[in-house]
Amino acid sequence: MSQVQKLPAARPYVVARGEGERLWFTSASMTLKATAATTGGELCLIETTAPIGHGPPLHVHHDEHEAFYVLEGELELVCGGERQLARAGAFVFLPRGIAHAFRVVGDGPARFLTIAVPGGLEGFFRAAGGPAEGPGLPPEAPIDIALLRAAGERFNAEIVGPPLGADRQGGLQ
Repeated sequence: MSQVQKLPAARPYVVARGEGERLWFTSASMTLKATAATTGGELCLIETTAPIGHGPPLHVHHDEHEAFYVLEGELELVCGGERQLARAGAFVFLPRGIAHAFRVVGDGPARFLTIAVPGGLEGFFRAAGGPAEGPGLPPEAPIDIALLRAAGERFNAEIVGPPLGADRQGGLQ
Protein backbone atom coordinates (compact mmCIF):
# COMPACT_ATOMS: atom_id res chain seq x y z
CA MET A 1 0.00 0.00 0.00
CA SER A 2 1.41 3.41 -0.92
CA GLN A 3 0.80 6.61 0.93
CA VAL A 4 -0.11 9.75 -0.96
CA GLN A 5 0.93 13.00 0.64
CA LYS A 6 -0.45 16.44 -0.01
CA LEU A 7 2.20 18.90 -1.04
CA PRO A 8 2.78 21.66 1.53
CA ALA A 9 2.55 25.35 0.68
CA ALA A 10 6.23 25.22 -0.26
CA ARG A 11 6.96 23.53 -3.58
CA PRO A 12 10.09 21.54 -4.41
CA TYR A 13 12.64 23.55 -6.39
CA VAL A 14 16.33 23.74 -7.24
CA VAL A 15 18.54 26.83 -7.39
CA ALA A 16 21.64 26.02 -9.44
CA ARG A 17 25.18 27.19 -8.78
CA GLY A 18 25.47 30.88 -9.64
CA GLU A 19 21.69 31.39 -9.53
CA GLY A 20 19.58 33.26 -7.00
CA GLU A 21 18.81 36.85 -6.11
CA ARG A 22 22.09 38.72 -5.53
CA LEU A 23 22.42 41.45 -2.89
CA TRP A 24 25.17 43.67 -1.64
CA PHE A 25 25.00 44.04 2.14
CA THR A 26 27.64 46.28 3.77
CA SER A 27 30.89 44.84 2.34
CA ALA A 28 29.52 41.39 1.40
CA SER A 29 27.96 39.83 -1.66
CA MET A 30 24.98 37.58 -0.92
CA THR A 31 23.01 35.17 -3.07
CA LEU A 32 19.57 34.18 -1.77
CA LYS A 33 19.05 30.46 -2.33
CA ALA A 34 15.94 29.92 -0.17
CA THR A 35 13.55 32.49 1.28
CA ALA A 36 10.39 32.53 3.35
CA ALA A 37 8.47 32.92 0.08
CA THR A 38 10.05 29.84 -1.53
CA THR A 39 9.93 27.58 1.56
CA GLY A 40 6.48 28.30 2.93
CA GLY A 41 8.09 30.42 5.67
CA GLU A 42 10.25 27.56 6.96
CA LEU A 43 13.78 28.87 6.38
CA CYS A 44 16.16 31.22 4.65
CA LEU A 45 19.48 30.14 3.08
CA ILE A 46 22.02 32.67 1.84
CA GLU A 47 25.44 32.10 0.26
CA THR A 48 27.77 34.93 1.28
CA THR A 49 31.22 36.01 0.15
CA ALA A 50 32.84 38.60 2.41
CA PRO A 51 36.28 40.24 2.69
CA ILE A 52 38.56 40.22 5.72
CA GLY A 53 37.11 42.51 8.39
CA HIS A 54 33.49 42.14 7.25
CA GLY A 55 31.03 41.72 10.09
CA PRO A 56 27.87 43.23 11.53
CA PRO A 57 27.55 45.08 14.82
CA LEU A 58 26.63 43.04 17.90
CA HIS A 59 22.93 42.32 17.43
CA VAL A 60 19.97 40.19 18.50
CA HIS A 61 17.42 38.43 16.28
CA HIS A 62 14.18 38.08 18.19
CA ASP A 63 12.40 35.88 15.62
CA GLU A 64 15.00 33.64 13.98
CA HIS A 65 17.68 31.21 14.98
CA GLU A 66 20.72 31.88 12.78
CA ALA A 67 23.41 29.43 11.73
CA PHE A 68 26.51 29.51 9.54
CA TYR A 69 28.31 26.79 7.63
CA VAL A 70 31.78 28.02 6.70
CA LEU A 71 32.77 26.93 3.19
CA GLU A 72 36.05 28.88 2.92
CA GLY A 73 37.98 31.20 5.21
CA GLU A 74 37.54 31.91 8.92
CA LEU A 75 34.93 33.65 11.06
CA GLU A 76 35.56 34.98 14.55
CA LEU A 77 32.28 34.87 16.48
CA VAL A 78 30.90 36.13 19.75
CA CYS A 79 27.58 34.78 21.02
CA GLY A 80 26.35 35.33 24.56
CA GLY A 81 29.81 36.58 25.54
CA GLU A 82 31.61 33.44 24.30
CA ARG A 83 34.26 33.92 21.61
CA GLN A 84 34.85 31.17 19.02
CA LEU A 85 36.76 30.68 15.77
CA ALA A 86 35.02 28.85 12.91
CA ARG A 87 37.19 27.64 10.04
CA ALA A 88 36.19 25.99 6.75
CA GLY A 89 33.93 23.02 7.46
CA ALA A 90 32.63 24.44 10.75
CA PHE A 91 28.95 24.79 11.62
CA VAL A 92 27.83 27.57 13.99
CA PHE A 93 24.41 27.81 15.68
CA LEU A 94 23.29 31.16 17.14
CA PRO A 95 19.99 30.87 19.05
CA ARG A 96 17.42 33.66 18.73
CA GLY A 97 17.36 36.16 21.57
CA ILE A 98 21.13 36.02 22.25
CA ALA A 99 23.43 38.86 21.20
CA HIS A 100 26.00 37.86 18.63
CA ALA A 101 28.44 39.25 16.09
CA PHE A 102 31.09 37.90 13.77
CA ARG A 103 33.84 39.09 11.50
CA VAL A 104 35.92 37.57 8.74
CA VAL A 105 39.50 36.96 9.89
CA GLY A 106 42.49 35.04 8.56
CA ASP A 107 44.34 35.22 5.28
CA GLY A 108 41.57 35.89 2.81
CA PRO A 109 37.90 36.35 2.17
CA ALA A 110 35.32 33.95 3.57
CA ARG A 111 32.50 32.11 1.89
CA PHE A 112 29.72 30.78 4.09
CA LEU A 113 26.10 29.78 4.17
CA THR A 114 23.70 31.61 6.47
CA ILE A 115 20.66 29.61 7.53
CA ALA A 116 17.78 31.25 9.40
CA VAL A 117 14.81 29.43 10.88
CA PRO A 118 12.06 30.38 10.36
CA GLY A 119 12.48 32.21 7.05
CA GLY A 120 12.26 35.97 6.72
CA LEU A 121 15.78 37.15 7.56
CA GLU A 122 16.29 37.85 3.86
CA GLY A 123 13.90 40.80 4.27
CA PHE A 124 16.36 42.44 6.65
CA PHE A 125 19.21 42.04 4.15
CA ARG A 126 17.08 43.44 1.32
CA ALA A 127 16.08 46.44 3.46
CA ALA A 128 19.59 47.18 4.76
CA GLY A 129 21.40 46.29 1.54
CA GLY A 130 20.35 46.37 -2.07
CA PRO A 131 20.54 44.56 -5.38
CA ALA A 132 24.10 43.74 -6.42
CA GLU A 133 25.23 46.29 -8.98
CA GLY A 134 27.77 44.00 -10.62
CA PRO A 135 29.88 40.91 -10.08
CA GLY A 136 32.02 40.44 -6.97
CA LEU A 137 32.00 42.49 -3.80
CA PRO A 138 30.55 45.97 -3.33
CA PRO A 139 32.85 48.99 -3.15
CA GLU A 140 34.26 49.73 0.31
CA ALA A 141 32.07 52.02 2.40
CA PRO A 142 31.45 52.57 6.11
CA ILE A 143 28.63 50.58 7.71
CA ASP A 144 25.42 52.64 7.72
CA ILE A 145 24.34 52.04 11.34
CA ALA A 146 21.17 54.15 10.96
CA LEU A 147 20.06 52.00 8.01
CA LEU A 148 20.79 48.79 9.97
CA ARG A 149 18.82 50.06 12.96
CA ALA A 150 15.83 51.02 10.77
CA ALA A 151 15.85 47.63 9.03
CA GLY A 152 16.19 45.94 12.42
CA GLU A 153 13.07 47.70 13.67
CA ARG A 154 11.12 46.39 10.68
CA PHE A 155 12.41 42.82 11.08
CA ASN A 156 12.49 42.46 14.89
CA ALA A 157 16.25 42.64 15.34
CA GLU A 158 18.26 45.17 17.28
CA ILE A 159 21.81 46.43 17.37
CA VAL A 160 23.16 46.21 20.91
CA GLY A 161 26.87 46.94 20.45
CA PRO A 162 29.68 47.66 18.01
CA PRO A 163 31.14 45.29 15.41
CA LEU A 164 33.97 43.01 16.53
CA GLY A 165 37.23 44.91 16.26
CA ALA A 166 35.43 48.28 16.42
CA ASP A 167 38.18 49.55 18.69
CA ARG A 168 40.36 49.47 15.56
CA GLN A 169 37.61 50.77 13.25
CA GLY A 170 36.38 53.78 15.16
CA GLY A 171 33.45 52.24 17.09
CA LEU A 172 29.70 52.37 16.63
CA GLN A 173 28.28 55.56 15.18
